Amino acid sequence: MTISPEEILETIQMIEHESLDVRTVTMGISLLDCSHSDVKVVGEKVLAKIERLAGKLRETAKGIELDYGIPIVNTRIAITPISLVVAGGHKDDFIYIAKCLDEAAKRVGGFSSL
Repeated sequence: MTISPEEILETIQMIEHESLDVRTVTMGISLLDCSHSDVKVVGEKVLAKIERLAGKLRETAKGIELDYGIPIVNTRIAITPISLVVAGGHKDDFIYIAKCLDEAAKRVGGFSSL
């Protein structure tokens, strides 16, 4: 696919005059394979998987932003609802997993979740 000079100029105009940006880049991560009867194992698996898959998300988005010259406003991670991963868990299990998710957020540069 060839991009015409007119399309390039139109994109530049949108970036400069119409504030064109990419609002959000989202990485979806299924954590269903992290389920286990031992919540400590679940936490380890969740932390390792998020770190392995999303560890370079911001860096990659920044590279795309620089390559194409279009600002990327937010990067985020969407994960499987933890209630499905820790099905039948107790309150303390969910608190432990929440702490693991906080640690994962620190390691990959932060993210928010519901």
